[in-house]
Amino acid sequence: MTTIEGATRSENHGAGLSVRSNWLRAGVLGANDGIVSVAGIVVGVAAATTSTAAIMTAGVAGLAAGAVSMALGEYVSVSTQRDSERAVLAIERRELADDPDGELAELAAIYEAKGLSRETARKAAEELTARDAFAAHAEAELGIDPTELTNPWHAAVSSAASFTLGALLPLLAMLVPAAIRIPVTALAVLVALAATGAIGAHLGQAPVRRATIRVLAGGALAMAATYLVGHLVGIAV
Repeated sequence: MTTIEGATRSENHGAGLSVRSNWLRAGVLGANDGIVSVAGIVVGVAAATTSTAAIMTAGVAGLAAGAVSMALGEYVSVSTQRDSERAVLAIERRELADDPDGELAELAAIYEAKGLSRETARKAAEELTARDAFAAHAEAELGIDPTELTNPWHAAVSSAASFTLGALLPLLAMLVPAAIRIPVTALAVLVALAATGAIGAHLGQAPVRRATIRVLAGGALAMAATYLVGHLVGIAV
């Protein structure tokens, strides 16, 4: 294995790890959305009524609506991104076919701009072009791996699944006796939010404490607001 080939494989491996980390982080954030959204609904309804059937009906409806909304949003977003990536990749493929020498010089200039000497940059461009010209240009010029375009269906299913898993926690917590269901649910939700906040921050290489406090504050505020609304509506009705 040459030095250039080794560096390329190492770079691709790193890119794969980055993609997986982004997917994990997106899953954690989706679960966080499910926890907060459904917790807000069931706490609000529980403040207005002690009927388990009413609380579960509202919670399950919120879970279904949220999961579908997350899936559709993710599908549209990723489809748009993939269409854009395919469009620029098609342009790059045409440029390679029309002017291979010019594209080789452009690739060498990119590597030279990154700090390689002119001779080394030219050699790297020639070796990578001989191996897979299209992949080399896609990565260097566009930052895209043409073999790893995101699948919108995978994104939609993953988003819906993570939201659903998160939403199940407040639903299950509401099955405890009516006298303690709100504090038990609030406690369970806050513990889960602390965990998702810490995990999400770790995966995103952000300060864990700050991110956890932010998520906890948001979740507590959401439950307090819906509890107040449910209580006032319950009194009025």
